[in-house]
Amino acid sequence: MTESTDRHPHVQLDIHDGVATLTLDDVRRRNAMTPALGDALQDAVALIKKDKAVRAVVLTGAGEAFSGGGDLAMLERLREGTFMQARDFMLGFYRRYLSVTELEVPTIAAVRGAAIGAGLCVALACDLCIFDESAKLAVNFVQLGLHPGMGSTYLLPRRAGAQRAAELLFTGRRFDGREAVAMGLGLEAVAADAVLSRAKALAAQIAANAPLAVAGIKESLGVDRVALGRALEHEAFRQAESYASRDLGEGLAAAASRRTPVFKGA
Repeated sequence: MTESTDRHPHVQLDIHDGVATLTLDDVRRRNAMTPALGDALQDAVALIKKDKAVRAVVLTGAGEAFSGGGDLAMLERLREGTFMQARDFMLGFYRRYLSVTELEVPTIAAVRGAAIGAGLCVALACDLCIFDESAKLAVNFVQLGLHPGMGSTYLLPRRAGAQRAAELLFTGRRFDGREAVAMGLGLEAVAADAVLSRAKALAAQIAANAPLAVAGIKESLGVDRVALGRALEHEAFRQAESYASRDLGEGLAAAASRRTPVFKGA
């Protein structure tokens, strides 16, 4: 089964033998995270939730990137609104993409190529991650002059521990799939052309098991929705503050011109 209708222009949904594969499909923009792509993902998740035959889900990206992260043009537009408009927008934006945490079956992120900022956070919101060994990964919010979002302040400590999460969020540095696995952010790192097949094989192995038992494990090991919600509220507040700062303007300008930003703390 494949869903590729006008209602889902940027997400492919394929269901086969109890495994649903969701593919972020905006190759031209390296699957940059926009409201439209988030709406399409949320709609596809809703379809999966209605299909009781689905026992596992694989989330991946079309082309050579899982997701290049938040759309920079969207960030520029948010600077023009009020604090409350930015805060409310970000909460809705997070919820679109983090709808994957609402699925009652195990989810596996198949991360090939770049997964940057919020894009990496969506992968980490899945139960398991299979990484491309040479994937380009970062939670680089601070390098744009922006407070981290998309649940990063909850998801990273949960996977990698408080110290490593702090280091990654404070520096925004790049790392690859091998290091991601070594830090506990993923299950396995494999060759780029094997990422999706490995994730699907793992999903098929899960789907063959007793669904009620698997669902119980998912509930036991799943995200703490209260804690995640608290983190999202705080992140949306802090990101709304960031939109009014000169530092974000400098960060976006530097990113556009591919230069090193010079931040003033204002």
